[in-house]
Amino acid sequence: MAHTPHELAEEFPELVDRIHELKASDAHFAKLADEYHEVNRGIHRAETQVEPVSDEHEEEMRKRRLTLKDEIYNMLVG
Repeated sequence: MAHTPHELAEEFPELVDRIHELKASDAHFAKLADEYHEVNRGIHRAETQVEPVSDEHEEEMRKRRLTLKDEIYNMLVG
């Protein structure tokens, strides 16, 4: 299992400018990006055993991150 953070700028390198633009101009997008960051950080901390969690909780966090990533991507390209 990779322990590399999945930051939005790394996930969508071609859309970095658009990410910054929407963070500054769209409160809903900014909220989603912040939530993505928090969930992603929680997953990374669980993977590296800094903050161990149950397998079920880690799976829930992964599903939430994927849902957020999809919603963020749709806003970026929409």
